Amino acid sequence: MSELDINKILTQMRVMRDQARSTALPTDNTVDFGTLLKDSIDKVNDTQQQANKLAEAFESGETDASLSEVMISLQKASLSFQAMVQVRNKLVEAYKDVMNMPM
Repeated sequence: MSELDINKILTQMRVMRDQARSTALPTDNTVDFGTLLKDSIDKVNDTQQQANKLAEAFESGETDASLSEVMISLQKASLSFQAMVQVRNKLVEAYKDVMNMPM
């Protein structure tokens, strides 16, 4: 691997690091749980809608996206939905545990 390739990879890693930092949660304690949950659900919804639009455009021939791009988009939407369902299940389980605690 040449020095140019290493520098290119390092640059890409730095860009990804900066993107991750910019989307990190705020560190202050004023974050409302309801707002955070709603924003997360909205992001999942947006991901699903974008994937569906891309798939419909691909099926009708309106886009130059490849089949692999469409499938990746649909898989991202599916994974984000599955993750949201798992979070919901854990929240319901925690709620039930709290409700069953003796007073």
